[in-house]
Amino acid sequence: MASMISILLRCSLLLLLLVQSTHSSVTQKPKNAIAEEHKQPHPSTSHTYIVLANHLAKPSKFDTLERWYASMAGKNSNRIRYTYGTVMHGFAARLTDGEAQRMATVPGVSSVYKDRVYHTQTTRSPWFMGLHDDFGAWPDAEFGDGVIIGFVDTGIWPERASFNDAGLSPVRSTWRGKCVDVPGFNASLCNNKLVGAKSFVTVELEAGGLLTDPSPRDIAGHGTHVASTAAGSEVPSADLFQFAGGRASGVARMARIAMYRACNRGCFTSDVVAAIDAAVTDGVDLLSMSIAYPVEPFYNDLLSVATFGAERRGVFVVLAGGNKGPTAPTVSNVAPWVTTVGAATTDRVFPATLTLGNGVVLTGQSLYNIPFSQSQGAGMIPLVRTSCGEYDLTPDKVMGKVVVCSQDAGASAGFDVERAGGAGIISVDNTERFWDTVMAQPFPLPGLLLSSAGGKKLADYMSSVAYPVASFNFTCDTVTGENRAPMVAGFSSRGPNPIVPEILKPDVIAPGVNILAAWSGAASPSHSEMDPRRVEYNILSGTSTARPHVAGVAALIKKRHGDWTPAMIRSALMTTAGPLDKDGRDIVDSSSAIGAVVMGATPLAAGAGLVLPRLAMDPGLVYDAGTQDYVDFLCTLNYTVEQMRMFVPELSKCARTIPGGVANLNYPSFVVVFDGRTRVRTLTRTLTLSKKDRGSTSKQNGVASAHHLPSYCIGRNATWREADLKIANSVILESINTYLPLII
Repeated sequence: MASMISILLRCSLLLLLLVQSTHSSVTQKPKNAIAEEHKQPHPSTSHTYIVLANHLAKPSKFDTLERWYASMAGKNSNRIRYTYGTVMHGFAARLTDGEAQRMATVPGVSSVYKDRVYHTQTTRSPWFMGLHDDFGAWPDAEFGDGVIIGFVDTGIWPERASFNDAGLSPVRSTWRGKCVDVPGFNASLCNNKLVGAKSFVTVELEAGGLLTDPSPRDIAGHGTHVASTAAGSEVPSADLFQFAGGRASGVARMARIAMYRACNRGCFTSDVVAAIDAAVTDGVDLLSMSIAYPVEPFYNDLLSVATFGAERRGVFVVLAGGNKGPTAPTVSNVAPWVTTVGAATTDRVFPATLTLGNGVVLTGQSLYNIPFSQSQGAGMIPLVRTSCGEYDLTPDKVMGKVVVCSQDAGASAGFDVERAGGAGIISVDNTERFWDTVMAQPFPLPGLLLSSAGGKKLADYMSSVAYPVASFNFTCDTVTGENRAPMVAGFSSRGPNPIVPEILKPDVIAPGVNILAAWSGAASPSHSEMDPRRVEYNILSGTSTARPHVAGVAALIKKRHGDWTPAMIRSALMTTAGPLDKDGRDIVDSSSAIGAVVMGATPLAAGAGLVLPRLAMDPGLVYDAGTQDYVDFLCTLNYTVEQMRMFVPELSKCARTIPGGVANLNYPSFVVVFDGRTRVRTLTRTLTLSKKDRGSTSKQNGVASAHHLPSYCIGRNATWREADLKIANSVILESINTYLPLII
């Protein structure tokens, strides 16, 4: 018999909470309405629309879905760009707004969506996460050998050493993918590492995307970077301008890569869905994407619909949480059937200093690679503050001066400064976001980035003197182990989940700041078209660089536990994630790590914590969930049958909902929203014991935290000793201050 254990967690609130409690709600759309209702000034102009159809409603006179879709399009059938048949059913076509409105009334059509654009959001990071060649997760999981990770991204530069297949056996016989042979990309470039490469950029091309090569070849760099981070082969020596030098390896270096190019400067929904559909059809084990878009109800978000279809077929999906932190709530990709990743810092920095005319020395970061003695900034140089906008950077303003950008500026701004005759550049984030996450940039001239704290000291100095001056000092060093890490990156998007606050997002954090990985030979390290430099490896930051670390760890888990569901893999990642930094202190939030007060990161910023591969291989207990659980979850949100059929076309009605509400989805976290009326909530979870751990004792630490508070409430420990495979567990949570909302 399953054991029932109750735990009483009591939390006293110290400060007024900043977020008002809300309950998940859904606004019902009329049947067959167009989901994306942007009005256009010229209704005769055609756009790409995605038409979702109930494939079970296909009339018998059509022998294929494609012919049925063509009949729907009628005279517009030659404008069909894609058909979808795995993760969802329907097609993408060029239609006028009027044609789209009429299409929505065709029998069998579930919904019509106007296409839109999504945007994409290592020598040390694997070792920083505790991976070792001789023991632990790497050898235990055979380095992920044979697991196939699909990437929907900007493509791949296959010639990089990170994609060599030395020591790899042929891909499994059940693999259905292939490498296309098209101008710009020869199928012979693929091997036992790169086992698939396809391109889905038809709609972006039609929309005027600046694509010089529509093949799977990466001309932006992003796809190459993330693929090598997750599954790149070991490379003995890699660096960027001699920074971050050392041995490079993907997290699952013997996993295989299948690249589905659907992005360049943006990612059109129709292209992305076609790529996801192809990846799942080909048989990928995992799907990794960096796409983020403002959240909407799940039925109105085709990325959520497509990833539901992928999960339904057993594919683990991992997505970036977005780069809009530290404002809350800003996290993207919040469906419970995907794993959402936030970004954390590592203990590696690239220090450079700025000496002010008053003798104050400020430390920032830079990838400028000319030492102090060779730098034109070696002496004291006048400082000038500008917005670094196109019309501000004129020779009469900046010639011979170091430009202090009043807005956060990347390396590409350095070329504008250089063109105007500037002697250097200092980038400071002076926005209200106020974080202390410094992302190194490969400036073409002397330049560095300062934290908000350093920027304030610089601003105070410049305001205090008539002629401010400063001098750079570049040592071109890479320093590890001296800074506090990990911290939640300031830019990493925060929860609570804006659609369903009872589902914790992000799920976990992973290294996502100053990550070195392979790079495209067609893209400059600064992303600037004015930059003539080309490199084999580049350093990037973002939740999109954190996400492939989790994809790699998931591949290791998949190799070790081949029969686990996507939910079990996510559970292993979350329940073993670490809340402590490398020195045993609480992980802190870099957006609050400035000054004397250092605040611990709440789960709304860090999720369950930093992914720890060694522990994730054998978590002992896992929280499982499947398609029916997610169907019940959506039914609990009061979705209509028409909306539900976006996910499950065969559904005739919502047969059941989750008892007690969506907070009782069998998810590996507990989030409770107290609305001031209810003091006590009881949540139930079912845990599955790994077969090898039957009869053992497993312990879980219950930790409750108040949203936006600097303190944590201590929970109880729960211990299970069972020989049964599944255990039901109830947790009772009580709010002491019933008049305040509380998220735990």
